[in-house]
Amino acid sequence: MTYTSSLLRLLDERGYIHQLTDPAGLDQLAATQIVPGYIGFDATAPSLHVGSLVQIMMLRRLQQTGHKPIVVMGGGTTKIGDPSGKDESRKMLTPEGIAANIASIHTIFERFLSFGDGPTDAIMVDNDEWLSQLGYIDLLRTVGPHFTINRMLTFDSVKLRLEREQPLSFIEFNYMILQAYDFRELALRHGCRLQMGGSDQWGNIVNGIELTRRMEGREMFGLTTPLLTTADGAKMGKTAAGAVWLNDEALPAYDFWQYWRNADDRDVGRFLRLFTDLPLDEIARLEALPGSEINAAKVVLANEVTKLCRGAEAAAAAEATAAATFAGGGLGQDLPVLDLPAEGLTIVDALVGIGFAASRGEAKRLIAGGGAKVDGEAVADEAFHIAGGAERRISSGKKKHGILRPN
Repeated sequence: MTYTSSLLRLLDERGYIHQLTDPAGLDQLAATQIVPGYIGFDATAPSLHVGSLVQIMMLRRLQQTGHKPIVVMGGGTTKIGDPSGKDESRKMLTPEGIAANIASIHTIFERFLSFGDGPTDAIMVDNDEWLSQLGYIDLLRTVGPHFTINRMLTFDSVKLRLEREQPLSFIEFNYMILQAYDFRELALRHGCRLQMGGSDQWGNIVNGIELTRRMEGREMFGLTTPLLTTADGAKMGKTAAGAVWLNDEALPAYDFWQYWRNADDRDVGRFLRLFTDLPLDEIARLEALPGSEINAAKVVLANEVTKLCRGAEAAAAAEATAAATFAGGGLGQDLPVLDLPAEGLTIVDALVGIGFAASRGEAKRLIAGGGAKVDGEAVADEAFHIAGGAERRISSGKKKHGILRPN
């Protein structure tokens, strides 16, 4: 379909669109008026990770094309837990813990969106404002009749858990009802017309559209993004070392930069379109670089994403650290650091202490596999002793490096 609105043209050109409930209707609406649209984020941790970045960029695209982003923090739904894509129930957080997480997550969005009181300024709301006020009997009477158990059991978020014979608590089963209620409430409070989300949210979004139509007679729209995986099939934002967090406090800027620098060659163009503001013709030039020249495009990708998420200074410092570490053999200042005692320490203790191995057993396996190095030289003996008194570089494989610094 050829879109007339700048919103859907941009989303289509950059690869964000997987499903639309009414493409023609949303296209016409976005071409003629400001469309308030929302995405919800649960506050289960103090930071979101890279897996949420495509959704954050969707809100940024919404604002870039003259529409109004609504960031919905799930202060209420976090108390319940979204079963989508989960194999087990979430641990319950305290209200104080949820509030602290929301405050921390807000700092991420301030880098990507312009907040304020204007017609296209972003706003952040907490669904606990209305969900905590709901009486159970009132909810059953007003919302319950619009849902059937038969249909709820067909949604992937429920069906997959049941097929795997994994527990699905009654409290989680109610999540889709509350998310649908959110859409209706946002329509009444903020004139919201559009909900966006990942492909696993399609059923929840459709529920919200139908509930709002039945209860309020309003026409609503839904849009989902494709399931985002890397070229080798891995889940976006996950590494062997854990999640790639967006907040500075949760992950050093160098590690964040390095994640993008290490992207698979096949992912470079797609990631540049999704996660940067570079013009499409420049992206086309970069992704077409032949052979090892594609590494230059990866540096651009790492710099552009890090600028957006961490700031220009952090991006420049990370690139300088990488250049010193990889090209010149130096010790970049943004690398992880472990104090090196005067008496020194073993290679096993160093690998565990700096975080390159989760246990002594894992460290020994790394050494046995030839992946441990000190000052660029492979260490084959797990009893190898690293002498104190001088700064040393320790490495795990080709991409993880750290500094052992005399204390």
